[in-house]
Amino acid sequence: MLKKLLLAIAAIAATMGIAFAQVDVNKADQAALDSVKGIGPAKSKAILDERAKGEFKDWADFQQRVKGVGDKNAMKLSEAGLQINGKSRDGAPVKVADAKK
Repeated sequence: MLKKLLLAIAAIAATMGIAFAQVDVNKADQAALDSVKGIGPAKSKAILDERAKGEFKDWADFQQRVKGVGDKNAMKLSEAGLQINGKSRDGAPVKVADAKK
């Protein structure tokens, strides 16, 4: 019983690490984009359609090209782990993974 409990705790801890992984919008596939809190299948498809026209240069370019992503939404996506060219949006809280870079 104790082994099963420890295994369950380890599995939860492992999935939490995945949930907070950084996802670069210019490199991610649809599944990786969908894993970011706040991005669903429709939004990830819109992102991939725009990226097919050319990579996103920065957050301003991303917000301009992807419908429905304003300042507030961009901040939430950045906090959830979305990055553009390896950078979080200016003003977004720095996560531990970012601080180590």
